[in-house]
Amino acid sequence: MGFFVSLEPAIDRFTFKRLTSGSPYNTGMSTPAIRTDALTRTYRRPKKRWGKPIDPTAPPEFVALDGVTLEVPPGELFGLLGPNGAGKTTLIKILTTLLSPTTGQAWVDGKDVVTEATAVRPLINMVSGGESSGYGILTVRENLWLFARIYGVGAKDAKARIERMLAVVGLTDKGNSRVSHLSTGQRQKMNFCRGFITDPKVLFLDEPTLGLDVTSARAIRIFLREWMAEKTDRTLLLTTHYMAEADELCERLAIIDKGKVLACDSPAALKRKVQQYPIYELSLAPGTSSFAEVGNVPGVHLVTHTETPNTRELKVALTDESAVGGVVQRLVESGGKILTLKKVEPTLEDVFIEHVGHGLETPPSA
Repeated sequence: MGFFVSLEPAIDRFTFKRLTSGSPYNTGMSTPAIRTDALTRTYRRPKKRWGKPIDPTAPPEFVALDGVTLEVPPGELFGLLGPNGAGKTTLIKILTTLLSPTTGQAWVDGKDVVTEATAVRPLINMVSGGESSGYGILTVRENLWLFARIYGVGAKDAKARIERMLAVVGLTDKGNSRVSHLSTGQRQKMNFCRGFITDPKVLFLDEPTLGLDVTSARAIRIFLREWMAEKTDRTLLLTTHYMAEADELCERLAIIDKGKVLACDSPAALKRKVQQYPIYELSLAPGTSSFAEVGNVPGVHLVTHTETPNTRELKVALTDESAVGGVVQRLVESGGKILTLKKVEPTLEDVFIEHVGHGLETPPSA
């Protein structure tokens, strides 16, 4: 399997910190849990690629990370939001000592991830959504026991943690089943359990709820909040494609695209920054194609759209609220049929679109 860094109360400490603290660095702690300084990672493009032609016009190198500087204090649940290929996984691989940076430096708990990798590894763990892990011939409990013992977890602690985690993800009744007999979702749940068996000081979760049903994903979110609250020095770095998940869990977020950090703040602060643009949502009848002209209406700042089986949903951000009349007029004159129109508060998705130019699920060309 290769080297593995195996990696609701009314008001909890997350809500309390958001309400009472200013800068997250005002913690009195001198050593950040995670810190990067001008971190860059460049890949060389292959000269030959079996089964696929090589684009002769493509540059010889690809920049996955471009000068990323971040600081995460101990005890914070920090999120990374970005489209596929933004550099999120590359950043996590560097922080978990699986990949060396091209230039720049990174530290975890004050230890350099390159020169002090052996000191970093016992402190961390990583869970990657969709990862196929474990030995099929072993049972779920045997796999988790093996991982725990590899990390030197004592027998008593290992047993207690395994049973707790199986209960959290609803796998207790599958504990004695071979991994090869599990469904994809059940394997993902076991993979999630693996990340917590070692009680890491710094945990990296890369799309942990990917492919899970709604009930399981909700149980995991509740557990993450509880787990973080148990020890104030635990730190968690989360990447996710689910905006609501990031908004609910993360104390701060960094929006990353094309290897660069475009914004970093609390979800509430990020939304306030785009609140200067009034946002309207319009539902259009199927077949309406005039939405593309809306972007040319004076006073329109940004337009995005999504398709549903029965409607075309349009979201329009305005520099001047009075421009909404021009938007409606342009659509009607072009033969469009407006089913509903309403003003909405900015969401984390609006923040993302403002910085990146498109949604997580929408390609740049759309």
